[in-house]
Amino acid sequence: MRSLDESRKKRGQDDATDSTRKVSLSSDKIRESRFRGRISTASNKENEKTVQKIEHSPRIEKINHQVEEQEQAEKRSTDFYEKMLEKAEQEKSDRKKNRKKDLEPTVFRKINQKFDSLQEENLPKKRSASEENNLKKTRRRKEDRVVRKIVYVLTIAMLIIAGIVVISGYNYVSAGLKPLDTNDSKLVQVQVPSGSSNRQIGEILQRDEVIRSGLIFNFYTKFKNLTNFQSGYYHFSADMSLDKISKELQQGGSAEPLDDATKLTIPEGYDVDQIGTLIAKKSDFKKDDFISLMQDQDFFSELEAAYPNLLTDAGTATDVRYRLEGYLFPATYNVHSDTTLKDLVYQMVDATNNILSPYYSQITEKGLNVQEVMTLASLVEKEGVTESDRKNIAQVFFNRIDAGMALQSDISILYALGEHKENVTYKDTEVDSPYNLYVNLGYGPGPFDNPSEQAIQAVLNPTANDYYYFVADTSTGKVYYAETYDEHLALVEKYVNN
Repeated sequence: MRSLDESRKKRGQDDATDSTRKVSLSSDKIRESRFRGRISTASNKENEKTVQKIEHSPRIEKINHQVEEQEQAEKRSTDFYEKMLEKAEQEKSDRKKNRKKDLEPTVFRKINQKFDSLQEENLPKKRSASEENNLKKTRRRKEDRVVRKIVYVLTIAMLIIAGIVVISGYNYVSAGLKPLDTNDSKLVQVQVPSGSSNRQIGEILQRDEVIRSGLIFNFYTKFKNLTNFQSGYYHFSADMSLDKISKELQQGGSAEPLDDATKLTIPEGYDVDQIGTLIAKKSDFKKDDFISLMQDQDFFSELEAAYPNLLTDAGTATDVRYRLEGYLFPATYNVHSDTTLKDLVYQMVDATNNILSPYYSQITEKGLNVQEVMTLASLVEKEGVTESDRKNIAQVFFNRIDAGMALQSDISILYALGEHKENVTYKDTEVDSPYNLYVNLGYGPGPFDNPSEQAIQAVLNPTANDYYYFVADTSTGKVYYAETYDEHLALVEKYVNN
């Protein structure tokens, strides 16, 4: 504002100066015109000469020069004034623009104004959109309810299906553990190739319609830790349990094909008397003939010569009932029409020799002999059922022998009595027999039955422990061990007497 006032003041001063200059110029022009008027009355020639003289006179030239300078100054003043006016107008215009900008709304204000205007214009549309949103929400809620119902139904269906699967699986496993047909005792010849796994054997048995499921058989043998299945030919029937089939597979099959009349399976733990009964039942041989052969010293000497590593210790034993007790390996044998009783016994002894051949050096390194190993194995065979228990029981026997204690096995008493019963009485333990290991120290005369390979291995590789006693729960078969006699009595009272 100050610069504008100063500009106006200056412009007023310039206007006054210009007016003075104009007045001075006007006086000069009047004097010049009067002068020119005087000389215009002369003659033309004289006038022209006079004019030329006047025009070229120093005074006139000075006047012209002054006039030109005044015109130029006037032009400069006019230009300056015009520029000042333009500048003032520009400043005024800029102030108006700035004032207009200050009055103009911001971008956000414009957007809000526009939004408000659109909101006013589209209020009916908004109302309809709101109604549409409500309808959508209603439909969505209905759809959600439908979806929840579908999920609920599917969940229930899946639970039902899962229950059916579980029940079906349980029934499948239960059925697979049972004999395929309890009413079918027809024997079926089954060949188990050498090197067959438990799974492959199960598939063979299922294929030959001996069991219901090879898969269940495989799981069963793994769960029971059943191993050492032998190759060969077997006779099985659909009414046999998996446990019975497994035992026969462990005993070994025949190297030649079988028929109903030639199959003879000796179970593990059978003694000479039981084997004689079985031979008489399954073949044309008589039990008395078999027992006589077991007592035949010449026949034993013949076998001893054929299997010196196996039977030398048995040949030097005293007070034995049967020298071949413990050496008739439990397995399946061929009894053809031309097979003699001696041939059959040869097969049994040969099978035992094949089983023990890998262990002869180990037996010597342990400071034992074959007769001692087979004697302890025959006790372990019947005292324990699982491999773990058999290894622990074998160590208990070694601990008692090292401590100078009697083995006190009920198996020895039953063998001394020549009976097969469940309980042994105190009076039974007083039986007068070299086989009574309640009163006699050491191993006794010899084996009490014919043990399996697992029992033999348990004696050769027992589990180290400090136990001197053990007792089995008659209801569950679980074996409990004790280091002292008092602990043992407590276990007997808890698991046997009660």
